[in-house]
Amino acid sequence: MPKRILQGVVVSDKQDKTVVVSVERQVMHPVYKKIVKKSKKFAAHDENNQYKVGDRVSIEECRPISKNKSWTVISSDNA
Repeated sequence: MPKRILQGVVVSDKQDKTVVVSVERQVMHPVYKKIVKKSKKFAAHDENNQYKVGDRVSIEECRPISKNKSWTVISSDNA
């Protein structure tokens, strides 16, 4: 089964070897039929602590690294 890949923005880099990435998606409201933005935060593994707050990154699903961390950063979209 292929691994999921998501794009988002780094919102926290305070933890060691971990960044928190906020991923936004657009969905239609079931009653009002209006497009609304929903966001979710994912903890992602950053081995070299190279990504900073505000960076746009791609994250890939991986094996569980800790209790809350099952994603790893694969690239930055800023370059």
